[in-house]
Amino acid sequence: MDTFSPQKRSSVMARVKSRDTGPEKLVRSLLHAMGYRFRLCRKDLPGTPDIVLPRYGTVMFVHGCFWHQHDGCKRAKLPATNTDFWQKKLTANKKRDARIAEELEELGWKVLVIWECELKNREALCEHIRQCLPNERKDSPAPHMSENHR
Repeated sequence: MDTFSPQKRSSVMARVKSRDTGPEKLVRSLLHAMGYRFRLCRKDLPGTPDIVLPRYGTVMFVHGCFWHQHDGCKRAKLPATNTDFWQKKLTANKKRDARIAEELEELGWKVLVIWECELKNREALCEHIRQCLPNERKDSPAPHMSENHR
């Protein structure tokens, strides 16, 4: 049972941002500290990727585990109310994500998805990024983030 009234729930959901989210800002900060330079939200590409690294032919999406239904993640649990609506909505999101990734790959882009839950382990995330994006500073340690970025 939802703890909010339908009006309050609608208000809460309307405030969910699609750009410049906390996870996106964190990934951008890590990339910058690792020496990567990038562009944001190229509207001329399918799906308007969150981060574009033209030098590496790579686009990145920073996905919320719930909204994009990260397989096997506890954050991807369907709400207990209005399940038909949420099932259709979230299934459509996954299908759209797959279609967009396919379109980008057909255009020659490598697609990298960073999941919200992966932000918990910064060292593992940095290593994953290094494996996907070669860099002259490949052997540099993971950037040290201040507490307000953790």
